[in-house]
Amino acid sequence: MERIAIINTIGSQYVTSNTEEGEYNYINAAGSRKKLEKLLGHHAEHVKLDIRFEFDDVIVLIETKKYFVEDDEKQLAAYLEEEKAVNNTSKIICILANIDDDKIKVWNCFMDKDHLLENETIIKEMSYYAKLFDISKQNNREKVLKNTYDLNELLHKKDIDEANRSQFVGTSLLYIKDLVGRFNAKAIDEELINQIKKHWGRMTTESIIGDIKSTLNQKLDGSEEKEIKIKLLQSSVLENQKVRNLTLKDWQEILLVILKNIYKYINVDSSEGQDILNLFFIAFNKYTGKADKNQAYTPDHITDFMAKLTDVDRSTIVLDPTCGSGSFLVQALVKAISDCYKDTTEKEAEELIETVKKEHIFGIECEEKAYGLSTTNMLIHGDGNSNITFKSCFDSQDFIIKAAPDIILMNPPYNAKPKNIPKKYKVGWSKDKKEDPTKGLVFIHFLSDVVKEMNKQREKKGLTKKYPKLAVLLPVSAAIGSKEIITKEKKTMLSENTLEAVFTLPDEIFYPGASACACCMLFTLGKKHTENKKTFFGFCKDDGFKKKKNLGRVEQFDVENKSKWKTIEEKWLTAFENKTVEDGFSAMVHVNGDDEWLCEAYMKTDFTTLCKEDFQSTINSYLAYLVKEGKIYEGIK
Repeated sequence: MERIAIINTIGSQYVTSNTEEGEYNYINAAGSRKKLEKLLGHHAEHVKLDIRFEFDDVIVLIETKKYFVEDDEKQLAAYLEEEKAVNNTSKIICILANIDDDKIKVWNCFMDKDHLLENETIIKEMSYYAKLFDISKQNNREKVLKNTYDLNELLHKKDIDEANRSQFVGTSLLYIKDLVGRFNAKAIDEELINQIKKHWGRMTTESIIGDIKSTLNQKLDGSEEKEIKIKLLQSSVLENQKVRNLTLKDWQEILLVILKNIYKYINVDSSEGQDILNLFFIAFNKYTGKADKNQAYTPDHITDFMAKLTDVDRSTIVLDPTCGSGSFLVQALVKAISDCYKDTTEKEAEELIETVKKEHIFGIECEEKAYGLSTTNMLIHGDGNSNITFKSCFDSQDFIIKAAPDIILMNPPYNAKPKNIPKKYKVGWSKDKKEDPTKGLVFIHFLSDVVKEMNKQREKKGLTKKYPKLAVLLPVSAAIGSKEIITKEKKTMLSENTLEAVFTLPDEIFYPGASACACCMLFTLGKKHTENKKTFFGFCKDDGFKKKKNLGRVEQFDVENKSKWKTIEEKWLTAFENKTVEDGFSAMVHVNGDDEWLCEAYMKTDFTTLCKEDFQSTINSYLAYLVKEGKIYEGIK
């Protein structure tokens, strides 16, 4: 991109130069070379930057090259150091830009791998770069998790029912987000907190509730089933008797805790912040009681993995037919919005984002509280709630066909009540069954039939067929198939669909919620599983998370403070993409409906990793089994 085109795109009114050639000389900015080098504490080798932009307290530094190389990064890093030393500023965007082929490389504040903005591929307007620093909130997962536990304890003391706490907090968080926007706040600091305290101090409990109702009503404008959503949100939260019993002091205390201890540590305008917001919802749900003790809220890092596994981007239409609190939909929305910024101007990205929100995210939920929570969750993440419908997925064939999904992400109930499942899918089930004997496979059977019908209708209209990718979490019992009814479902699945992969997940993946051991299955719906097709199996028992008291399973970091999970996730995805076979980790196998669909049945053991502790652990487990079965009695020789 030529220099003049760069200046016109970012904005010529923001260019700051101090040389006749139009460059920015840091010697001139400091007053002399001696002053500059005193500020730096060393010799200044590079002092003339090609283009510098300034808007309020945001600086953009650009160095142009015909074709930049790695050494040019050191030159730009020198300008960054000089900028910080001379102008005492920290909000800096650094850009290397090729003149000949438009290639660019962008960093935020620091020039290292962690601050490289990999999705930035074209020069954008100054307003876009300023927005990267719009709200100076610090993303902090550890603080959010700890404070989530403390918040739950506070609500317990205020006598807010467990069953309503998630929705209460979600609605309050949505209100706080809107209120912060009304104050045009740049940071969650003492000045803002004092302003909001004064604002609430002039209100009554009734006016606070009224303000929250007004926020909900405004946010749901244009949404499908608006009246149902408003009614559910108000009846489960604002009209709840224990919520109405809260005093003005109670409201002020709760809302301030959410503002200062939760919202402050989540930058909702960043993809990481969106992930933390989703993590907050999942963590809070786990601390509150559930009528269904086998209800499993999907961890955010697993929803992230499944979204990447299915290649969610701005062009894909995503459906979750059992969306619960909306974790998969949020993850899909975050991924798609992030992709909207690739190779686009800010205006183009905004148009794409609107399309994603209105036309690419679809959810179905039949349980009232979960439906209300998914609606609130999506609103907090930037809307996208308009295509979430309140009904059973088994009654939603027309809704699914109209959505025409490219990707289906789901974690169906493993113990669904048979009365809610159509008769055609219950052939061979005993009448006294109180739970779904297929352990969730019946949901995939239904979706397979819907895709088949969808493609019939598309053919009649002259449209191309669709073969959606389905990533689904199921209990390992559904993969083993030791029961005839499960084997039958597996055979039916392969007669119409392709089993691409199965990943065995960590044993306590849902801790501290449900105790089910799960696996992630990946299907291509609508294409029969052929005899020569091999399926990838991954033994993914280690995700780099550890249990922590009051925090659930927490992400771990190495000595360089890099996420262990990110490295592990990359290994899982790369192994699947390349169909890598590795002893102790993966296998590629021909399978049918009679076979076990778990990696443990096929992978070779990596004996190089075995140690004395492994043998002792196995012996201990076997001894415990013998005692349990009554084949040996503890203490008897």
